[in-house]
Amino acid sequence: MAGTRLFTLSPLSQILRLLSIAPLMLLGEHAVSATRTINATTLDIDGSAAYDSYRLINAATLNANGARTQDIRVSSGSNLNLTGSQVQGTGNNNGVHLDAGTATITGSAISADRVGLALSHDAANTRGSVVQVSGSTITGGQSGASVNAMSTLTLTGSTVTGGSAAGLRLFNGTVNANDSTIVGGKNGVQINFDPAINAPGTLNLNGSHVIGRNGSAIIVDTLNAGTVSADIAVLNGSTLTGSNGVLMEVVSGAEGNLRVGNSHLVGDIVADGSSTANVTLENFATLTGRLENVQNLAVNSDARWIMVGDGSVENLAMNGGGVQFGNPGEFFKLSVGTLSGEGGTFYMHHDFTTGQIDTLTVTGNASGNHVIALDSSGTEPRAPASTAVVHIGSGDATFKLAGGAVDLGAFSYDLIKQGENDWYLNTATKTISPGTQSVMALFNAAPTVWYGELSTLRSRMGEVRMDNGKAGGWIRAYGNKFDVSAGSGVAYQQTQQGLSFGADAPLPMGDGQWLVGLLGGYSKSDLNMTRGTSGTVDSYYLGAYTTWLDEPSGYYFDGVLKFNRFQNESDVRLSDGTKAKGDYNNNGVGASLEFGRHIKLADDYFVEPFTQLSGVVVQGASYDLDNGLSAQGDRARSLLGKVGATTGRNFNLGEGKVVQPYLRAAYVHEFAENNDVEVNNNPFKSDLSGSRGELGAGIAMTLRGKVSVHADFDYSNGNKIEQPWGFNLGARYSW
Repeated sequence: MAGTRLFTLSPLSQILRLLSIAPLMLLGEHAVSATRTINATTLDIDGSAAYDSYRLINAATLNANGARTQDIRVSSGSNLNLTGSQVQGTGNNNGVHLDAGTATITGSAISADRVGLALSHDAANTRGSVVQVSGSTITGGQSGASVNAMSTLTLTGSTVTGGSAAGLRLFNGTVNANDSTIVGGKNGVQINFDPAINAPGTLNLNGSHVIGRNGSAIIVDTLNAGTVSADIAVLNGSTLTGSNGVLMEVVSGAEGNLRVGNSHLVGDIVADGSSTANVTLENFATLTGRLENVQNLAVNSDARWIMVGDGSVENLAMNGGGVQFGNPGEFFKLSVGTLSGEGGTFYMHHDFTTGQIDTLTVTGNASGNHVIALDSSGTEPRAPASTAVVHIGSGDATFKLAGGAVDLGAFSYDLIKQGENDWYLNTATKTISPGTQSVMALFNAAPTVWYGELSTLRSRMGEVRMDNGKAGGWIRAYGNKFDVSAGSGVAYQQTQQGLSFGADAPLPMGDGQWLVGLLGGYSKSDLNMTRGTSGTVDSYYLGAYTTWLDEPSGYYFDGVLKFNRFQNESDVRLSDGTKAKGDYNNNGVGASLEFGRHIKLADDYFVEPFTQLSGVVVQGASYDLDNGLSAQGDRARSLLGKVGATTGRNFNLGEGKVVQPYLRAAYVHEFAENNDVEVNNNPFKSDLSGSRGELGAGIAMTLRGKVSVHADFDYSNGNKIEQPWGFNLGARYSW
């Protein structure tokens, strides 16, 4: 026999009962129900079983597969296994009620007018209940589930719903919810006192959701009886939602300990004056909301509390976490009783043009090394050092700015300690900001862009004497790198690459010694500054040139007139990790005059002294970065003088092939000074004036008479600018 039906009535009473329900039994199998008691044995039921209530006692077991029953009570170490079944508690009966029993519920639905699922301990307070629920729904007209002390409920992929009360009521028991949802008609979870056993209630949420439809997500309440302490873990994408905006409410002398890990919560933590709330944020968790009467707040391991108004915390511990003072444009004050920990970051905002700024005040002791992250701004502050960013009552805490300095308008400011307890922005030793560096570098770079495109006659067209005054066309690819020192006003590196082309023809005068031609080309220059700030100059140019060669004497003259269109772009990386951009276009015009003599020596050696004077004027411009930084550059001028000599030798390979290696040395001097720039109406000067030496090497070669190729390599160095390398490769075709 699979089970035993026990009747406590006398035989006569049993007969009378059967007679009284016989007419109803004629209406169908489920028109009536009975209470079946399973005592110390095992009963298996399925969909064919009667619609009965069940009582399990003395280590009995009920296995229900696809069954439909009324309420089930499990006690005295008994065990219930529900699979694909439905349980309906009626009247004052809970759907499934365990007293020191165990249950495994899979793919089932449990409902009741009172509580869908209740877990209790035995009367002797020695043993609780243990229930595993997966893929199931539990619904109660009052509460969805209740868990008393010593009992453990584990939910996996399940939903618990309460009607008029909480979705889950926890009386010092333990609930583990994995990928599950708990919904309460009032509060989502209510944690109260079990008068029989004094133990903390434990709620662990893992990828789960708690919703209070007409109250808080979680409320911890003594109900003015006993002591209530709750440990709540909200982990791995779990959420808490209260219709009143409260995530955890602690009242009537209770204690709530909330730990949030790898989850993002929006709402408030509220404790009344008689209660204690403690919050720990860890593992990239965020909490956006108010903390009211929170005793202890720990923000660890890249977690963050995001304030939504002025806040206060009695004890704040920061260990690799952060506190964010709202969003940009919001200005809050945080008051802390004590501050401890290591490596905490305070994300603050400010508007120094209006005097609004976030502030941190520690009324008591502050310890540890912490970071202040201030927003960068392109607008100019009026009084950046007028308000203390941090004030402490006492202690050995240190504070420094994230990234070393904050970028505010034209300058960057560091954070310094003044007196014993205050930290201000330092205006005495401010440095130029990355935005200003980018502006100055762009205005400064146009002349070096122009010169990198120009070079000398030899590096532009090779050894034109090999062509004997013939008409021809040429093309050359080139690259240059310039390291500009801070002595020029701003330090940056400029890397240029480009392509030039041209064509010329002899004039019918002077015995064919005059060539006139047109040239054009494009170059791109990348500017690199500190902390990832960069700039780009795209240069398009057209020009004309004339060259005079006197073969008998070796004298030559080369003149170039060149017009440029510069497209400039700033890409600024700011101290707070954001970027600012801006762009502008301007024009430039310049000319170069080069004069020299090719002197033939014995054994096909030669020496070629030369001098060159070049000048360029670049149009001034005004533009703004998208963070509000305003820049204005005056007209830039450059006048560059060069004197030097080239020496080499011609090797005649026969059949019209000639190879000419050569070396070059020159002295270069920049005469122009003080190109003026204004950033937010602050004047700055860039100055590349001064001298430098230049060394070069190259080779020119004719191939079959009509084609010549050349390669040229350069190095120069001075007190303000160095050219670590420069090269160009070219070819000329004569017809």
